[in-house]
Amino acid sequence: MNLDQARLNMVEQQIRPWEVIDQDVLDLLYAVPREEFVPPACRNLAFADLEVPLGEGERMWAPKIEARALQALAVKHTERVLEVGTGSGYFTALLAHRAAHVYSVEIRPALAAFGRANLDRHGVDNVTLAVGDGARGYPTWSPYDVIVLTGSIPVMPQAILDSLAPGGRVFAVIGEDPVMTAQIISRGGPGSFRTVELFETVLAPLAKCERPARFSF
Repeated sequence: MNLDQARLNMVEQQIRPWEVIDQDVLDLLYAVPREEFVPPACRNLAFADLEVPLGEGERMWAPKIEARALQALAVKHTERVLEVGTGSGYFTALLAHRAAHVYSVEIRPALAAFGRANLDRHGVDNVTLAVGDGARGYPTWSPYDVIVLTGSIPVMPQAILDSLAPGGRVFAVIGEDPVMTAQIISRGGPGSFRTVELFETVLAPLAKCERPARFSF
């Protein structure tokens, strides 16, 4: 497999057509070797337009989702990021290249260890990893300038919005199968939030995510 050609094809055939035009984002996709963050048995799938399985029912985002999320968040080098769901550590690494510091929480210990090993191997040193449940926020290091939820949620927990700093924003895929929408929710003043819908997609749900109240009769 020609990795350089596969990476180029990923960018030119999957990512640019999905309206990713930020050159810094595109350059980052060349700089961080995606093939070294997937399970060894899936190395040939690293650049495919699909969700690579990670085990325990978890999957990496498709490359175009990663690129669109990174572009929409526009993370700055002064910002602190919370990532809920470390997975392979690949998106963690992308965030770390743009942020001052990334705090990443993974509920599955085996996946947390896999992600940590990948990040350590590539010398990513501005990431703090924790094993825990961040589905309703993770106040330990709050407030955050950016929060990324790597699984879908039916509703946005207020606790997550409350942990945003002024000017902060959340990337989340909100809804229930088959109708989900990727959104950026930005915080203005106290109690003031603005939502921008980016695209429709379907992701596996975030573990232990908050569920809307159901009426019973």
